[in-house]
Amino acid sequence: MKFTVTGREGGEAVVLSAGLGGLAGFWAPQLPALEPRFRVIHYDHRGTGANREALPEGYAIAHMARDVIEVLDGAGVARAHVLGHALGGLVALELARMAPERVGRLVLVNAWAKADPHTERCFDIRLGILAAQGPAAYVAAQPLFLHSAEYASAHHAKILAEIAHGTAHFQGEDTLRKRIAALRAFDARGWLAGIAAPTLVAAAKDDLLVPWTASQRLAEALPNARLWLTDHGAHAFTVERPEPFNSELAGFLAGD
Repeated sequence: MKFTVTGREGGEAVVLSAGLGGLAGFWAPQLPALEPRFRVIHYDHRGTGANREALPEGYAIAHMARDVIEVLDGAGVARAHVLGHALGGLVALELARMAPERVGRLVLVNAWAKADPHTERCFDIRLGILAAQGPAAYVAAQPLFLHSAEYASAHHAKILAEIAHGTAHFQGEDTLRKRIAALRAFDARGWLAGIAAPTLVAAAKDDLLVPWTASQRLAEALPNARLWLTDHGAHAFTVERPEPFNSELAGFLAGD
């Protein structure tokens, strides 16, 4: 697994795990809050970006958690805080279950213990677009689930550029389907009570893809978690409105 390390040499390590898109660049708005104090480990999920390759049959969140262990080993890091968005949050939870000694604090953004029926319906629609119209239409529809209408309107040219880039660098239908199947199969409800890591669960109340109540349920089920909510910013509130979240993130990881 390829990865990069930035930030403060000798600082506590933070590994960044993106969502379904899989690319570490999703977390760029958080770097100003992290790099002055932490050693930041960036990686693209297996099957995407710099780690693009075919995924095995039966690919699961547990495979993705083992990939994080491989990244940590490669970076020479015994223990790291884990920041995960949506699918990346599931990876963080699985890692905390599988290898709790490797995890410091968890930050779970728009994550869940079990996919909400509304989220399942959204993925059915997205997969229907992919099957009927192909990757270009799938990528073009993605901002509808990711961003608020206000942000998409104000950043129309940026959204169009991201659609063009996402289409040109599409992770591949087989990879995407396997990654979606993995997140849909994930169910942590039976073991969340055993996750001892201090956890920040963050969500936006206007997220179209993942109801904020899924994060609320997740925080309530974890024994050492607190819930942080923002009213605006949608599924990508860490991009749309990074400053309030970055402040909360930096303080939480520092133990404040």
